Amino acid sequence: MTADDDDTQTRSFWAARLGPYMKPDNRAAAFQLASTLVLLALIWSLMLAALAVGWWLTLLGAPLAALLLVRLFIIQHDCGHGSFFSSRRANNTIGLMLGVLTLTPYHYWKRTHAIHHGSSGNLDRRSVGDIVTLTVNEYRQLTYWRRLGYRLYRNPLVMLGLGPLYQFLIKHRLPLDAPRNWTREWRSVLWTNAALAVIIILMWKLIGIVAYAKVQLPISLIAGSVGIWLFYVQHQFEDTYWAPGEDWDFLSAGLQGSSFYDLPAVLHWCTGNIGFHHLHHISSRIPNYSLKRCHREVEELWQAPRLGLIESLGCLRLRLWDPRSGRLVGFRELRECRAIGAPKS
Repeated sequence: MTADDDDTQTRSFWAARLGPYMKPDNRAAAFQLASTLVLLALIWSLMLAALAVGWWLTLLGAPLAALLLVRLFIIQHDCGHGSFFSSRRANNTIGLMLGVLTLTPYHYWKRTHAIHHGSSGNLDRRSVGDIVTLTVNEYRQLTYWRRLGYRLYRNPLVMLGLGPLYQFLIKHRLPLDAPRNWTREWRSVLWTNAALAVIIILMWKLIGIVAYAKVQLPISLIAGSVGIWLFYVQHQFEDTYWAPGEDWDFLSAGLQGSSFYDLPAVLHWCTGNIGFHHLHHISSRIPNYSLKRCHREVEELWQAPRLGLIESLGCLRLRLWDPRSGRLVGFRELRECRAIGAPKS
């Protein structure tokens, strides 16, 4: 049997095992969407009313509202994969509308995210839609200032603090990494910006721009930080998967390079089950409301790397891919290696 035959057999096996879970359930999707929107609207209204008491009381509701906004982003994410509703038009319409709430132009994000799915873990195809990750040798070849820039970029305070400000308030308003011939994606950006402008003007007239900012900005910034953290921890763990293009394998990248983020049940609900990320990368056609059941019933998925909530915090120190050891390492390990004179690739 050739390697191609073996690969075909493996893909056929996974297609058979996961196929039953790929069918969208329109009623489940509609309920998930409606209930999340209603809960977010309710909490948003309570936060607005709380301004009469004090901003401190308004801020107490921001984390819960932010988690509901993350849940809406996962619904938008599923729409981008064509897995949320059975109708392509419904997926694109809802995804486009949710992109206004999540500050994420739908078609632009959809295309860059598809690139991520097709190249995750491929050292020769690190591109848009990924967190920039250098190998040890690549980092060592940088100039002092570019090393400093990379260190700042990978610093948790920058990535999770300034990162959401830049990503959702600036970059998504003008994504200069999108080629000019991405006409549908650029239309999505312009449409989203126009819709946001209309909402801001309406809120300005109805409740005042200051009141709107005091309610919405904390929600958007917390949701952005949570979203970036989820994306980070789903691929940036010690025993993740990276391989050169000629050795890269899609299924290995999914099962070994995407974590099972084993969160408490309430957080799985708030984050739309995106913690079952290994399964999502193997089959993005499985809707989020079917991921948990699929993981429970398909034992072969249990081999994926598991991260608990507390355990995942250790991923923040990881910065560079070390091909020699086949793991992500931190700058401290790089210094220790240099001190003892051990070679690193």
